Amino acid sequence: MAPVDGVTGGGAEGGAERPAERVVGVGPWEGPWPDDPRYDPELLRDGDRRNVVDRYRYWSNEAVVADLDTRRHPLHVAVENHQHDANIGSIVRTANAANVAGVHVVGAKRWNRRGAMVTDRYLSVHHHPDAEALAAWAAQRDLPLVGVDNVEGSVPLETYDLPRGCVLLFGQEGPGLSPEALARCRAVLAIGQYGSTRSINVGAAAAVAVHAWVRRHVFGQVPHPPS
Repeated sequence: MAPVDGVTGGGAEGGAERPAERVVGVGPWEGPWPDDPRYDPELLRDGDRRNVVDRYRYWSNEAVVADLDTRRHPLHVAVENHQHDANIGSIVRTANAANVAGVHVVGAKRWNRRGAMVTDRYLSVHHHPDAEALAAWAAQRDLPLVGVDNVEGSVPLETYDLPRGCVLLFGQEGPGLSPEALARCRAVLAIGQYGSTRSINVGAAAAVAVHAWVRRHVFGQVPHPPS
């Protein structure tokens, strides 16, 4: 098998060295091909330059999804989509990193996939026309909606004991969660900020909130009020 994540580089004019460029992935399979249905013949032949962890090298997308499905976390991530927000792709990428049960796009069905870096291939993306529809979907599965926005009445994310099964709901960059969404949340959480800006980027907020869930339910770190 070819080496993973190699680097390439070379001398520039005048003898100066150019910075080495990292080559992600592996080249064509070396040696007899494996007798395993999870492997993709085209990837074995051409190499695998996808942004996947090493255990999934040469696996077909379908095989990767099937394996992830065996160990999804019971967390869902939802985001309102009223302005074709470019941050939605970043939120999807974060959701993939945490291997959540699903991502939910609320509002416009089309969303900006660029920031997802094709990670939407590896998880389920659901669409709901509005917050009411999302709330109905979640209620049928006994999943509370937990909003993330620094609005009046919100409570600190850092001290809130996130449910194991829940839907973390994020709003648009700028306006935040809509009034309709806020009205349907069991709780609304705010991320602690200590600088001059009013809010942090919604993609960054999603990463912070999802990792708070990971700390609680993967590492067992129960939040406590500040001393």
